[in-house]
Amino acid sequence: MLEQLLIFTRGGLILWTCKELGNALKGSPIDTLIRSCLLEERSGAASYNYDAPGAAYTLKWTFHNDLGLVFVAVYQRILHLLYVDELLAMAKREFSEIYDPKRMNYNDFDETFRQLRKEAEARAEELKKSKHVGKPVNDGKKQGQVKKGGFEVGNKKKSEANDGGDGDTGKSYKLENGHSNGNHVNIEGSRAVVANSKENASSNVGAFDVSKLQKLRSKGEKKTDTVVNKGSKVHPKKKITKKNRVWDDSPQESKLDFTDPLEENVNENIEVVGTDHGESMMDKEEIISSDSEDESEEVGKESKPDTKKKGWFSSMFQSIAGKANLEKSDLEPALKALKDRLMTKNVAEEIAEKLCESVAASLEGKKQASFTRISSTVQAAMEEALVRILTPRRSIDILRDVHAAKEQRKPYVVVFVGVNGVGKSTNLAKVAYWLLQHEISVMMAACDTFRSGAVEQLRTHARRLQIPIFEKGYEKDPAIVAKEAIQEAACNGSDVVLVDTAGRMQDNEPLMRALSKLVYLNNPDLVLFVGEALVGNDAVDQLSKFNQKLADLSTSPNPRLIDGILLTKFDTIDDKVGAALSMVYISGAPVMFVGCGQSYTDLKKLNVKSIVKTLLK
Repeated sequence: MLEQLLIFTRGGLILWTCKELGNALKGSPIDTLIRSCLLEERSGAASYNYDAPGAAYTLKWTFHNDLGLVFVAVYQRILHLLYVDELLAMAKREFSEIYDPKRMNYNDFDETFRQLRKEAEARAEELKKSKHVGKPVNDGKKQGQVKKGGFEVGNKKKSEANDGGDGDTGKSYKLENGHSNGNHVNIEGSRAVVANSKENASSNVGAFDVSKLQKLRSKGEKKTDTVVNKGSKVHPKKKITKKNRVWDDSPQESKLDFTDPLEENVNENIEVVGTDHGESMMDKEEIISSDSEDESEEVGKESKPDTKKKGWFSSMFQSIAGKANLEKSDLEPALKALKDRLMTKNVAEEIAEKLCESVAASLEGKKQASFTRISSTVQAAMEEALVRILTPRRSIDILRDVHAAKEQRKPYVVVFVGVNGVGKSTNLAKVAYWLLQHEISVMMAACDTFRSGAVEQLRTHARRLQIPIFEKGYEKDPAIVAKEAIQEAACNGSDVVLVDTAGRMQDNEPLMRALSKLVYLNNPDLVLFVGEALVGNDAVDQLSKFNQKLADLSTSPNPRLIDGILLTKFDTIDDKVGAALSMVYISGAPVMFVGCGQSYTDLKKLNVKSIVKTLLK
């Protein structure tokens, strides 16, 4: 049964709800749909599943882009209602006829909707009955064909003799040859086919011959035997290594080892940084060049359809007068060009496709303005969508959160997670340097007890920055080490604890379980995912599986997921900035830091306008 149907404007004004249904929805499925699907440019999806305590809903929707209306239907997921799409389409058609922007009351639509629902339910029942009636007949035919193919292959001559009598038997005979001797080959059937391969040679022109396969297998076995026998006789040759040429007058070679054997003066060689490196790039405003390049020309050239060529007068007239309503076929060429462009900028293919579907859904049926081309309309819609996705939905002011935690007399805890080799420890030191610039006391926690040299690496950063480090060595439980580090920071009065964790692949379940335990046990204020800007399609897999594992392996009913993203190696990608879009789209978490170099000052904020301009350039 349908739980609810709502009609509201894109501004959020509810115009009509079905009073006849009147079911109180558990949770807030409509708000969640708007927040996490419609505003995040995921409206190209077919449906949205919402889980609430004691209920599981499926939501379907459609737009009237010209009028700016949204139609949403909610029903129990277990029901699988077949008529919802048709009901939404009919409600959209009928309501658009009576819609007036100045009108607020649509009580007269109740009776119209009641009739529409009855019609849709009746059609769905008829469709279900027709399917039930048609199933046994088809199943019977298929069973008969399988039986013939499996056990009655020897009686082919009888069927050949009676072929001219009945048209249906002729059809079944053709199907029999096509399926039993071709695609559906079981053990008994394959033996029969091998036995009767000469009889059926004329009829089985396109079928697969099992006897040929057996001959090929036997030949392959013989060849492998001969190769093994030959190999057993011939001894394997030893690998010949080339020796260096020795000249008569040349001195003896000395081993090139320039490592310092003295371990006592290690601390003296470490440079103390303090505040010598200057101001961090986080506190500098990035200047964007104001020269606006008109990219619509290029999109227009790429998106020319290959169908009919229009004359210059008709195209000019259409651009002046504007088109009545944009159709999907009109948008496809421009969207394909934009999708290819996004993929060349390193955006994951799945994300680029979903974005284009969402833009198409927002433009379909909308009236095109005068003196505009479809390509420029599509590009403007895509630009608006990209800005909306990349703009953080919540505050990412860490300094304010740190001061708020300081007032409560507890340390602000940040956990750095990610795959191997992305630069977690290095960028942790950059964040520590930036916090030191704002006179915030920082302590590092060496919780990477898995990788050799990880504790020494963090210890080196701590010495250079002159900040305390909490370490317990290797092969310890990282969750316990982090807990003791937080307790130590609370005693010493440190404002922020930066927790370094081991790099782990998203499919490594033991390490992911340890990470889930660390997050659950310590409940950090911020979980930062450190990812490379170099990745393409793998960004989707990494972030989605990290979130999935943190949710699945957590013992808490409300598990902590990734709160923010730190994008590293941003200075190595030129204009291939698509990883930022892929990561934000798949996780919904904002990019809080961008690493763009090797020194402590090379950390900056993500400039959304610059990224969008680069993606569409």
